[in-house]
Parts: sequence; structure tokens; C-alpha cells
Amino acid sequence: MNDSVVIGELTWPEYARRVASGSPIFLPVGALEQHGHHMCMEVDVLLPTALCKAVARNVDGLVLPALAYGYKSQQKSGGGNHFPGTTSLDGATLTHTIQDIIRELARHGARQLVMMNGHYENSMFIVEGIDLALRELRYAGITDFKVVVLSYWDFVNAPEVIQELYPDGFLGWDIEHGGVFETSLMLALHPEKVDLTRAVDHPPATFPPYDVFPIIAERTPACGTLSSPKGASREKGELILRVCTEGISNAVREAFS
Repeated sequence: MNDSVVIGELTWPEYARRVASGSPIFLPVGALEQHGHHMCMEVDVLLPTALCKAVARNVDGLVLPALAYGYKSQQKSGGGNHFPGTTSLDGATLTHTIQDIIRELARHGARQLVMMNGHYENSMFIVEGIDLALRELRYAGITDFKVVVLSYWDFVNAPEVIQELYPDGFLGWDIEHGGVFETSLMLALHPEKVDLTRAVDHPPATFPPYDVFPIIAERTPACGTLSSPKGASREKGELILRVCTEGISNAVREAFS
């Protein structure tokens, strides 16, 4: 018997049996987005995918291929959509893709879905896709489909963990793009895709309390990261991985109990 948690590695009968047994389905939702000079552009895909797999092993779940494109990078959370390589979707495209996937999962017989966001800007379009899909399913007489949606970084909130990750003080998630948090996780999970010799050590980005469109590109640090990755380490990444895996596993069990 194939005990992989990766849906793409199963045959369709194996998948059908697992779905029929009640296995929750996991969908990582990421983006193709620049993450500075020192990391690859698929960070927002690789991290939620790895965490989905880790949690799925704990809860007998199954992991779909990640959505590798996300909503447009915003300047104050991802540096902006103006960098070469960052390849984004309109909100409606992302919304309807999620709606379509949920409808197909329901057709397969699945009734439990965990959507793990790896790209801040995706958040409300994920919610809209879920809302439209559940409305469509209700019209079709399916009323027992349940979705848990989360962003993995929200599970890193214990003061002692924050202190260990940021001994000099935590500046906030809004400028963590390409900084200590993501870089540490990548060092733990995909060290071959990180080159710290290319990392740019710079002061945290500062922005006014409003947005301007078209954006003023010069407000984003030229390297693309919003805070310095200095201080990142594999050990910190392993701590984040443990905290997130445990917290999300418990949340999924509680939500679907």
C-alpha cells in the first residue's frame, strides 16, 4: 500500500480509498515572488508545502500540489510587484481557481480541506474562493464540506519563541519579507536554495501609513527584502518548523473533531 501523503504520488484508486476513509486534504497556496539576492523565488511555495506534508503525516492527511502563483506582491508586505521574476495573478483568477479546486474535491467525496497560505497577499482571495465554493456546494445539496484556512506564521506567537528568534527585538511580521523568519525556515528545509554570502544586510524598510499607486519603487530596499536576514540560522528554522507543525496539527484535529 502506498502510504505517501502526496496526492500526486498516488494512483487514483489509492487516492479514492484515502478520501473515502475521511483523510483531510491540504492545499498549500503560495506565490512566485522575489525574496532578495540570497533566496530563490519559490519560497512562498516551498515553505507551506513542507509544512502541509509535516502536518498531514500527523493527521493522516493528503497534500495537493501547491498553487504556485499568488496575488500581486504589495510593497509593504512583499516589496512590490515591480521586480523581475515576481509573477502574479489577478485576484479574480486566484479566487476562481480556489473555487474550482474546492468543487472538484467535493466531487471526489472529500469533505475536509486545510488551506495553508504562504503569501500574505493571498489572504482575502482565499476567503472569497472558499465563500463562493461553499455557496455553490450548498446549491448542489452539499452542506457538510468544511474548510480550515490559516497562515503558518500566525502559530509562532509564544513570547519565549519570539525572543529566541529575535533576541534584539521583533519588528513585526509586516517587514519580515525575506528576513530572519523565512530565511531560517529555508535553511532548515532547503539549504541548497539559500546563499547567505549574497544576503544584503540593511536597515528595516520604513513606509508611510498609507499607500500610493502606482507605487514609489524607491521606497522598497533595492535588494527586495524588507528586513535583513542577518541572524537567520538552521537552528531557528528547526524551532519554527517544530512550533508550526505542532500548533497546526493540533488546530486541524480540533477543527475537524
